[in-house]
Amino acid sequence: MIDFRSNIEQVYKRSNPHIRHTPLEHSPYLSNLASANVFLKLDNIQKTGSFKFRGAISKMTSMSDQEKSNGVVTASTGNHGAACSLAMSTLQIKGKIVVPENVHKNKVENILNLGGEIEYYGDDCIDAEERAQEISKTTGATYISPYNDEAIVCGQGTMGLEIWEDLKGVDAVFISVGGGGLISGVGGYLKSMNESIQIYGVSPKNSCVMYESLKAGKQLDLPSEPTLSDGTAGGVEFGSMTFEMCKEIIDDFSIVSEEEIAKGIQIGVEKHHQLIEGAAGTAIAGFMKQKDKFKDKTVVLVMCGGNISGAVLKSIF
Repeated sequence: MIDFRSNIEQVYKRSNPHIRHTPLEHSPYLSNLASANVFLKLDNIQKTGSFKFRGAISKMTSMSDQEKSNGVVTASTGNHGAACSLAMSTLQIKGKIVVPENVHKNKVENILNLGGEIEYYGDDCIDAEERAQEISKTTGATYISPYNDEAIVCGQGTMGLEIWEDLKGVDAVFISVGGGGLISGVGGYLKSMNESIQIYGVSPKNSCVMYESLKAGKQLDLPSEPTLSDGTAGGVEFGSMTFEMCKEIIDDFSIVSEEEIAKGIQIGVEKHHQLIEGAAGTAIAGFMKQKDKFKDKTVVLVMCGGNISGAVLKSIF
């Protein structure tokens, strides 16, 4: 296991000029509901509207001058692509983001607006990832994984450092889980500072590959159904370092329904005036399911992103 504390503190020094130190906002509504002290970590207002920018800037600032001059390549239709696009522009590193042919137009526009270069390839994200890895091998460009990379995990962990700095006496943290990079970094840092902090993972029932894999004790290849929590949807790369990290770091893991996620999004929007995406609604839903356990405790819910379309919002309200 990596030394989360010193690695993340080093990454924070490197990344600090570029990332936004996002606020922890007290939630009177959720606190009253649970007779607890509940805070939202608002990374939905991070640059590019998601925690993913922390990982992308961490990875790119860790590269040597030679690596930077060889450029970078990644594959993503969503938050990771947007984060890499802005990090490339910020650090003036050339590169491209491979997306499937059928990608949603507004997602491509977002990546292009942030300065990224797009290549279309294949019918789905797996095709695009394989193409990006092929470009990396043939050109020497650095492939940037969304989560299976120590610099990415430690970049996401800078959020844990901010939570630790800003709030004393944290008892529990709720984080939505896809590939596991965010919960590994945040949980790894917080436990390195105080091992009694409880880390709660939450995934949508419709796509809970890490949850089922941990339950089985080995990585599984499972199908996913559509979910409001599109930021956590899909499989987990085989051999991913985050599988072992999640095994060590996650104290409790639950799954939530689409109705519960929709309710979580409504709470974010109506009670806190925060535009949050499905993956953030998932963290609220996980807490709501177990709220009675936290009387008089201090709990942080990670609002990992705010990139939600008008159409999805309309379907919820």
